[in-house]
Amino acid sequence: MSTVRFLTGITTSGTPHLGNYVGSIRPAVRASKTPGVESFYFLADYHALIKTEDPARIQRSTLEIAASWLAAGLDPSLVTFYRQSDIPEIPELCWFLTCVTGKGVLNRAHAYKASVDKNTAAGTDPDADVTAGLFMYPVLMGADILMFNAHKVPVGRDQIQHIEMARDMAASFNHRYGEHFVPPEAEIEASVATLPGLDGRKMSKSYDNTIPLFSSREQLKKLIAGIKTDSRAPGEPKDTEGSALFQIFQAFATEEETAALRQAYADGIAWGDAKNALLERIDKEIAPMRAAYEDYMAHPEKVEALLFAGADKARAIATPFMTRLRSAVGLRRLSASTQPQATKADKVTLASFKQYREKDGQFYFKLADADGQVLLQSKAFDSGKVAGQTIAQLQRDGAAALAALTDLLEPLDAAAHTAASAALVALAEAAAQAAREKAAKA
Repeated sequence: MSTVRFLTGITTSGTPHLGNYVGSIRPAVRASKTPGVESFYFLADYHALIKTEDPARIQRSTLEIAASWLAAGLDPSLVTFYRQSDIPEIPELCWFLTCVTGKGVLNRAHAYKASVDKNTAAGTDPDADVTAGLFMYPVLMGADILMFNAHKVPVGRDQIQHIEMARDMAASFNHRYGEHFVPPEAEIEASVATLPGLDGRKMSKSYDNTIPLFSSREQLKKLIAGIKTDSRAPGEPKDTEGSALFQIFQAFATEEETAALRQAYADGIAWGDAKNALLERIDKEIAPMRAAYEDYMAHPEKVEALLFAGADKARAIATPFMTRLRSAVGLRRLSASTQPQATKADKVTLASFKQYREKDGQFYFKLADADGQVLLQSKAFDSGKVAGQTIAQLQRDGAAALAALTDLLEPLDAAAHTAASAALVALAEAAAQAAREKAAKA
């Protein structure tokens, strides 16, 4: 794959905090400077409407988040940086995806299930105070991702489900209307997937336990002093496991610095000294960005101009893409031909597997479409039985098996991945339909 598209966004419902920075902003900015990477960053203000009804807070948060990204080193000339609500094609795509997404899939979404469980425990209607916006949140997120056919989406572990749902939406749409979407993949920085807050729980605005990203040094010192620790006195060995203070430090420190603090824990460092070490390490990274952040906050017109320019870049992609999608689903001019048009999906339904043995004695298989084009090629297997079992898994699980079997398959570029996914979805659905028909006859 010559160019990889990264896409990420932050909901504009609060002030950016350290968890946002280490889990999203920092890795995204780093990725934007990587050769061969095309980056998209957006302010998720439509999503904010689900979380807050305070217009002033959404407006303020939009400015704060944009200023934070820019101060952290995001270069708008190298990326596509935009506000979600400036791209009208996104809500239109959201509706298209709504029409191919099963309600049962959305019933399993973590946020919706959490609300239902909370209501059930309280003895109220399971859907009390649950808006359609909350229920449809995963579809809007899917539209954000699929609008630009992002390959990688930096997220925390708690967001992986949304990426999996977006993959399902892509496969479902592609199967019905032809190959239009690339199945996205979650990109997680394993060491700091989720940052703990002041009370040890996940750092979140919902828990009111955050450390604002651009706190002054004085505010930062006060907040760090409030991080929950245990009662062990200076000189007593302390555990790094479960220590919010240590985990936050680790997210900013080098391996050597982390190892030094781990040893200090074992040697019985005083909590006050540990907190001071955390203050110095965070401030070392954040302080150089504060001046730029404060300048953007004082001149919102600069940020607005950059967002409008970013929206123009985004819509240069989104507008023609939506024109193609509208035609694909049948929203066409009445003067256009009404004859059914063959789509790529029609071809992939005829795709088939072929297993074979090469002169090296190893076993292989490939998936080819009706024209003989190879959509998927395996690596070598010592056993024909294992190769056959792998084929069976692909036939049974469809596109979902691609990610699980990556190590057994030759690498796919974006176009090949889309074609193979659509073919596997068609094969899996055909197998399921055959099973239903057989059961009906029995």
